[in-house]
Amino acid sequence: MSELRKDYITNRWIVIATERAKRPHDFKIPRENVNTDTSKCPFCPGNERMTPPEVYAIREKGTEPDTPGWKIRVVPNKFPALKSDKEPIMRANHVFYSMDGFGFHEVIIETTDHFKEIPDRDLKDIEMLIKVWRDRVSELGSDPRIRYVMLFKNYRPEAGASLSHPHSQIIALPIIPKRILEELEFSKNFYWDTGGICLFDIVIEEEKDKKERVVYENDHFIVLSPYAARVPFEVWILPKRHEPYFENIRGV
Repeated sequence: MSELRKDYITNRWIVIATERAKRPHDFKIPRENVNTDTSKCPFCPGNERMTPPEVYAIREKGTEPDTPGWKIRVVPNKFPALKSDKEPIMRANHVFYSMDGFGFHEVIIETTDHFKEIPDRDLKDIEMLIKVWRDRVSELGSDPRIRYVMLFKNYRPEAGASLSHPHSQIIALPIIPKRILEELEFSKNFYWDTGGICLFDIVIEEEKDKKERVVYENDHFIVLSPYAARVPFEVWILPKRHEPYFENIRGV
């Protein structure tokens, strides 16, 4: 059973999920020697029985759930960090705060092609994937017990991916991570201290002028390497329109 525990030194919530150690791995051998046999891949068409029942899918008309005929498929994570059959009830014992591991943990199987990552797909397939991301974030976030929804993708085993078939994940939490709270609080304080100026407006304008860290820009978004990057190759994708909610994204 998973559990949320608060670190009494940093005040951060940590997910303790020992069951996830049992999840399968494609990468127990060096990557160049990984078996490319897709017959045993739980995310490939024809192997739908190897995953929990789908909760959402884009599929061909007339095809049944949990059968071939899908384009994108969303299933509960078989080895979830959090489970929806719990309740976010806080327990406190002196400095020890915890709650059962309530939340949602889903896997988005992005394509039927075991080998085709995002840069290799057609634009319409990428648009379809973004729509699925948007719809699932919106659906999970509508639960009144959920405070934060996180969409993420581990690319290759070095980043934590345990299966090679292209997939992303969504975790919905009953708490807001401390780092997110800090970002929100600082941005809010900057807004009030400057008489209503958005911090990210300043960042975008300054970075556009300097042109040192801009990776890409179009009419709607700017991609840049942050001034104080925490890790190598960190990039931010910032909307030029004031829109704090990913689920409100338009044009896809």
